[in-house]
Amino acid sequence: MSTPRLFSGMQPSADSLHFGNYAGALLQWIEMQNTHDAVFCVVDLHAITVPQDPKTLAAQTRKTAAQYIACGIDPEKSTLFVQSHVPAHSELAWILNTVTSFGEASRMTQFKDKSHKQGSDNATVGLFTYPILQAADILLYDATVVPVGEDQRQHIELTRNLAERFNQRFGETFVVPEVKIMDAAAKIYDLQNPEAKMSKSGDSPQGILWLLDEPSLVTKKIKSAVTDTDTEIRFDSERKPGVSNLLSLASLATGKTLKALEEEFQGAGYGNLKSVVAEAVVELLAPIRTRTQDLLGDPAELDRMLAKGAEKAERMAGATLSAVHDAVGLLPRA
Repeated sequence: MSTPRLFSGMQPSADSLHFGNYAGALLQWIEMQNTHDAVFCVVDLHAITVPQDPKTLAAQTRKTAAQYIACGIDPEKSTLFVQSHVPAHSELAWILNTVTSFGEASRMTQFKDKSHKQGSDNATVGLFTYPILQAADILLYDATVVPVGEDQRQHIELTRNLAERFNQRFGETFVVPEVKIMDAAAKIYDLQNPEAKMSKSGDSPQGILWLLDEPSLVTKKIKSAVTDTDTEIRFDSERKPGVSNLLSLASLATGKTLKALEEEFQGAGYGNLKSVVAEAVVELLAPIRTRTQDLLGDPAELDRMLAKGAEKAERMAGATLSAVHDAVGLLPRA
């Protein structure tokens, strides 16, 4: 029986990944690379659906790949590459555009939200077709499972619909993937607004824990985290979101259960909780920062690893793209 394949990726849209990325995606990727034929991508083509500084984008792409590895993605075990290094992504996206209706693309809620913020006249066609490129990313690799957050469920449903439609119209070509919604228990919230998930677009920079933050800054952010007027330390995400978020951080950083942490901090104050959480998170992030810096200090070696991953990805993607060309009747080059 063949090992099931998974595909997932993140945009290189900041100098550092944040703790929400680590808890909500990377930890689960690391675990799944042991049970799946894992394909992980830095999706730089998705990043340019909004304006980017070219030099910054290139630097952030390297930094994102370095952090994947530093957190535990093994390039020898998984296929790790940069999206734009495999041109088949763009080519398949165009072909899938031709079997996607304008209506179903218009119904994507993320486009509605983002175009509303930017103003519809400023939203790019690339932003509109973003989910179709995402479908190409997945379908190129015959992925059977796609681990994503709940906010991406609609995009994966579109991917499934496009695969099924293509197969019905042109014959069995694509594997229809299953969506795997990431464990909600791993979600980390904004330190200043603990009712909103931690995000690079958060309202306050003090609410975001970046993986590459200096230890002193990590400590400062955690000690400034919003709690509540009640002094009891217990996990209750509805009534005590701030304290619950700190307990989640402590659980991820120490490996202790929430129940064990509640018992440990029974009768303690918020100041003590924050100090312990800050110390644990700093200790967790220290080797990630060091490994990332080491990788970025030798860009030639990092690029070699990414090139090796791209070669492997290109072989898989090329086989799928060739089958797609044959299916739709594109004339082979002599």
